[in-house]
Parts: sequence; structure tokens; C-alpha cells
Amino acid sequence: MTSTHQLFGFASPVAAQMLPAGGALDEHVPAVDDVYRFDPDVTAAILAGFTHDRRVLVQGAHGTGKSTHLEQVAARLNWPMVRVNLDGHITRMDLVGRDAVVVRDGMQVTEFQQGVLPWAIENGVALVFDELDAARPDVLFVIQRILEREGKFTLLDQNRVLTPHPNFRIFATANTVGLGDLTGLYHGTNVLNQAQVDRWNIVTRLDYLTADFEAAIVTARVPSADRTLVDQMIAVAAMTRAGFAAGDVSTVMSPRTVIGWADAVEIFGDIKQAFELSFLNKTDESERSIFGEYWQRVFATELDTEPTASQ
Repeated sequence: MTSTHQLFGFASPVAAQMLPAGGALDEHVPAVDDVYRFDPDVTAAILAGFTHDRRVLVQGAHGTGKSTHLEQVAARLNWPMVRVNLDGHITRMDLVGRDAVVVRDGMQVTEFQQGVLPWAIENGVALVFDELDAARPDVLFVIQRILEREGKFTLLDQNRVLTPHPNFRIFATANTVGLGDLTGLYHGTNVLNQAQVDRWNIVTRLDYLTADFEAAIVTARVPSADRTLVDQMIAVAAMTRAGFAAGDVSTVMSPRTVIGWADAVEIFGDIKQAFELSFLNKTDESERSIFGEYWQRVFATELDTEPTASQ
């Protein structure tokens, strides 16, 4: 066990379990981001998943860094991790495996090619299911049994029952908690089977960083950025997030967007142009006047939100 203060910068009641370095799965261990800032409560929940083999669901708005948070905890624990985005194109065969025709000794033969789920189960990998609430119901039923502690996985195609490796872990991220989205902000999310939701032992919520934390990350990424200007950028970003939550706008500035904005200021030397190129041009034209209002509140200047003739 290792001190959480050493790894994450704060004390936690949950100890941090490290895996030995130098294994065949090293390429699957995420790279450490030295300037990443951890949310103590969310980190403790994730550590409980790693250390005590619990199923952890991280819920929050998009752009809060749910998947990145999981990756950075795994990186510091030296734990191999694989992310699977459960979009509408992921099928049961993608997770479990399928028969495929291969050439062996000049002959075409049919053999079973293992999917990511049995591979992770047997090799002790932490599996992250991104966008759990956007997955197809038939796909979710594939992982139903393995979500239980001591749950085994049956490969019907091969009549095999897989016992999970001691280091196998399951995590998931979602915009909702499986009860649907009444706000209309997350089109495409589904109401999850409550038997599925009940199998997630720990559900934690990740919100946006505090302004000071976010400013520290932006200045670490773009060291030449002016701190006062960064604070103003974050103030604009906070307004977009509040507007998004209220349903006023459909595009939100994530911390990644703020970093891109600060970086664009360094490239182009003009904060307005950088704002347009890094964010405003991604937004719906009907909402640009609202973003112009956010700009005016922070910078006390007018922002030209009308599309140009070339657009």
C-alpha cells in the first residue's frame, strides 16, 4: 500500500494499491499527467474500486474529465486500463468475441477471436465503459453477471467459464445515473435497467473544477499565459456551464476548451480571435448572442457574434 498523499496530494481513508512495474501489459498503463489535479472525494471512490474490487460508476456533465480522472488514478497505480466507448455501434460480439476466418499453414480455418471483455478478465486489466447510459440494452446485459463480486463470465461460444484475474476491475462513466435525461441536454442517453444500476457498488459525481484548480491547470499547460486573463477565461467558461445546465445554450466550455483558448492566445496574440477559433465557431449561430453576453459581462467589451459573409 502507498500513501495517497504521495500519489495524489491529499490524505484519504482509502489506501492506494500499486501493481509491480515491468509487465507485458505496460503499454496499457496510462501515461502520468504531472499537472493533473484530483478531486479528493472522486479519487477516494475510484481508489475503493481499485483497492477493494468494487464496481464504480463516475457520473457528471460532459467535459468534467470523468474518463481522464480514472486514467490518471490508474496511471499512478501503474494499473493497465482499457477504455471502451459504448456508442451505438458497439455490439455483443465486440465485447465477447466472434468466429473469424484466418489462414494457418496455407489453409483457411475458422477460429474464435477473443473480445475485449474476456481478454481483460483473464489478464487483470481495469476496463472502463465510457458513456454507459448510451449503450444498447443487449450490450449491457453482457456485463450483468460480471458486475457482481466474484462474478464469473461464461463464453457460450466455447463452453468456457472465465474466473476473473485478481487485478480485473470494472469502471464506467455516464452523463446520467440511468434514470433518463429530463433536461434534453443529453440526447441519446437511455433509461438503464435498475438491476444493472444496482450492481454498481459505488456511484460518485464529478463536477467541474473550482476556479483556482482550473486556473492552476491552465497555467501549467500554458506557462506563458497571463493569470489575470486566465481567470477571466474561466469566468466565461463558468457562465457557459451554468447556461448549459439551465438549457440556455447547447455548447459548453470544458477545461480542455479553456486550455485550447489560452494556447490560441499565445499563437494568434488576440484574445477575441482566439475565442472565436477555439470555441465560438463550434457553437450554434442562434446562440452566439448569448455567448456575446457572457463575454461582455467579463471583458466589458462587445463581441462580434454575427457570422461573416464567407461563413
